[in-house]
Amino acid sequence: MPDGAAPILDVNNLKTIFRTRDGEVHAVNSVSFDVGPGELLGVVGESGSGKSVTMMSLMGLLPSPPAEIVSGEILYQGSDVRKMSEAQLRDLRGGDVGFVFQDPMTSLNPVFTVGYQLVEPLQIHMGLSKKAARARAAELLDLVGIPDARKRLSDYPHQFSGGMRQRVMIAIALACDPKLLIADEPTTALDVTIQAQIIELVRDLRQQLGMAIVWITHDLGVVAGIADRVMVMYGGQIVEHAPVGELFANPQHPYTRALLETVPRVDGTRDARLRSIQGQPPSLAAHPASCPFAARCGHVFDRCLVENPERRDVGARHDVACFWDARTREPYNG
Repeated sequence: MPDGAAPILDVNNLKTIFRTRDGEVHAVNSVSFDVGPGELLGVVGESGSGKSVTMMSLMGLLPSPPAEIVSGEILYQGSDVRKMSEAQLRDLRGGDVGFVFQDPMTSLNPVFTVGYQLVEPLQIHMGLSKKAARARAAELLDLVGIPDARKRLSDYPHQFSGGMRQRVMIAIALACDPKLLIADEPTTALDVTIQAQIIELVRDLRQQLGMAIVWITHDLGVVAGIADRVMVMYGGQIVEHAPVGELFANPQHPYTRALLETVPRVDGTRDARLRSIQGQPPSLAAHPASCPFAARCGHVFDRCLVENPERRDVGARHDVACFWDARTREPYNG
């Protein structure tokens, strides 16, 4: 977060569980972070690490039941989101906070035109007339790089390619000039050329509009090029958090190091074959009483098996949840 700036989003000790027939699933465990105005926070981790559930918890997007936020504070510009009414939440989600989801084909309604799906939030949240909303909708499609924008308002989602559908989703998310955009793996279903176009589009829009962005992904290569800070999640927890340059130059958590070793290098500095992370992600059926990465970690020792490490500072705006000290290569004594 920029020095001296009040966070636009401030999350403290968030815990989310799912109550199922087989018992509770502890999907998000004591997660705390903030996002500053105009900042891009990258959230990385493998599938099941809690990235998407954390972000959907923030704005009440999880079905309840089975999901339940059992503790934590979620502040948006100082207002407690958990105390908001359903009407206030709808206004927040449709106005100040925009969402872009992973699969635009399932996120867009196939029975309504793209124009209708753009015009509706503009009328509801911005109070525009139908004519003004349609003109604004055409401007938004043009902003995200869709040719013949006014004509394409009459088209249905199936008439757009995957990349163009994702651009439509971004246009809808931007419709009401949000201060915060949450993008949940928005390029995963796209080929690499279209991925690059979408990433470049978001980078340009961020510069033009000055909005804060939370970018959720499993691809470290993506966050390296666009993020200011990176939050690494594993087992429903934040295991490392740092400025993007610091994280790549000086990773401290064994999981972060393992993730980086799975990324192909194009500079010829790695001769060895790409590594995989052995083992399976932890069960979330019980609240973690040990380090969630212990079963897969090459530095595990007795303390890791009986205690869950808290995040500790290891540098400027760099913290890690680990009992192993990567700098001394010995157990941390704190």
